[in-house]
Amino acid sequence: MRFEKWQALGNDYVIIEAAVLPFELTAGRVRGLCAEHTGVGGDGVLLLSGPDDPGCVARLRIFNPDGSEAELSGNGAREAVLYLRQAGWTDATTFSLQTSVGEVRATILDERTCRLDMGAAKLRSSAYPAGPPRGEGELQSGGRRWSFQHVSIGNPQCAIFVAEDELDQLRLSELGPEIERHALFPSRTNVSFSAVLAPDSLRTRIFERGVGETMASGTGACGAAVAHVLRGGTSPVSVRLDGGELLVDVGENLHVDLTGWAVPVFAGELAKPLIEELHATE
Repeated sequence: MRFEKWQALGNDYVIIEAAVLPFELTAGRVRGLCAEHTGVGGDGVLLLSGPDDPGCVARLRIFNPDGSEAELSGNGAREAVLYLRQAGWTDATTFSLQTSVGEVRATILDERTCRLDMGAAKLRSSAYPAGPPRGEGELQSGGRRWSFQHVSIGNPQCAIFVAEDELDQLRLSELGPEIERHALFPSRTNVSFSAVLAPDSLRTRIFERGVGETMASGTGACGAAVAHVLRGGTSPVSVRLDGGELLVDVGENLHVDLTGWAVPVFAGELAKPLIEELHATE
């Protein structure tokens, strides 16, 4: 059972082609694969298979390290796009992926960079059912009241802005879980904390549901950029994350394009004892 490990701004995924899987990819098996010391290790698993939609090159399913399935990941999708090109699934520079939230259109710019058409962001969604039309809100966490902007961009984002000198002092390990599972968000939410550096630039830290604080998140960067533009910022927005920088173009009707890099880390083959262990895992 062969796999590849890829990373984008430190956000690392195990990429597996469904055709080589000797078992169904259950939540327990995802946790086993992502385990740091006893598995491959990673922020999740990208499972690639033939598409149901003939207009797409492949179907992409994205799993968090806790075994839950994510609707979309900007970093994971870029890794999948560049992997598909390198693995010979297509020789096109522009093609589509089928995801659980619909078609994602990709354009490869060079061997390590691509642009994703993320579609139109929404300010109102079932992930924040009590929210007003423009998605604003307030909540309590860590003994403090926070104003936030809800953005749905494939998955739900809760974008919060703070002063630049405060950003690095925040304890996301304490704030993140409470906000992620707040009663306002019945399906949980990703959380971003951003400081404005310039009209077109943010510094952002992200807490992902099912992951925790992460070096980078593509959809998190998109959510922060949309919230910034709604507050009067200019587009495209450079979003500086712990793992590097992403460029988010927020256009008319909140249409979002995400540009960034992704690279392979290593390729490998699971050993027989681990395959047997995963077989026995529910």
